Amino acid sequence: MALLGHNSDMNSIAKQQLPIGVFDSGVGGLTVLKALREELPNEDLIYLGDTARLPYGTKSPASISRYACQATRLLQDRDIKLLVVACNTASAVALDELRAQMHPLPVIGVVGPGASAAVNACPAGRHLVLATEATVRLGAYRRAIVELDPAAEVTELACEMLVSLAEEGWSNGAIADAIVARYVAELGEAAAAADSVILGCTHFPLLREPIAGAFAPDISLVDSASTTAVVAAEMLASLNLRNPAERPGALQLLATDGATRFARVGGWFLGTNLTAEDVDLVDL
Repeated sequence: MALLGHNSDMNSIAKQQLPIGVFDSGVGGLTVLKALREELPNEDLIYLGDTARLPYGTKSPASISRYACQATRLLQDRDIKLLVVACNTASAVALDELRAQMHPLPVIGVVGPGASAAVNACPAGRHLVLATEATVRLGAYRRAIVELDPAAEVTELACEMLVSLAEEGWSNGAIADAIVARYVAELGEAAAAADSVILGCTHFPLLREPIAGAFAPDISLVDSASTTAVVAAEMLASLNLRNPAERPGALQLLATDGATRFARVGGWFLGTNLTAEDVDLVDL
């Protein structure tokens, strides 16, 4: 019996030391990766951006699910202990399929944590979701918020140009301020009445400053990246999967195309210098 108990402990420690897998269609999910590194500094992380097939938002739901399952299978084969789907489109379309594929591995998307944080901050509130056209079209945040709080009111606004600003590194300054202000002006009274603003695209945390500046100081600004990281930490703790190692976690970056661009843009998202040599290209 003592030997069985020893083996059980060894198996538990081995599972705790496995990496967390993070998946996105491109580089936007690196904001989630950054939040995970801040929340869970001792965890090893593997990030996969399916850059050869982005953007997912222009694809059919069947294609999105197929691409997401193919990409995350690669992470599954690398023995991860948790999958974080750091892509709003994939979270909206393919989360159930990914959970079925990964079972019994836990899977977290970015939509649920963001919706929950907004509802907790502003019960029966008026929520404004800033997202991409694909996420707005899918209505994932609206459904998630209303399911949690039927009394809530949800307004969604597609802000495609903010994605380009983030990827060009123009996340602060007069240009960013003007473009955010132009989008907010389209909402009219809905913007002034909002209790919360949800950053419903993983690119948008880079534009937190100009977005916050376009609204009243007391508005609740919900960052789906940081809220997802908190949920991931809570889930690992509940499953006894936190890595006990007292050292900084290792990071591996994978992409399906464009290592040079991935490194250039990814450096802005992570707040560190990256080179193409830091990114491993993989085939799915």
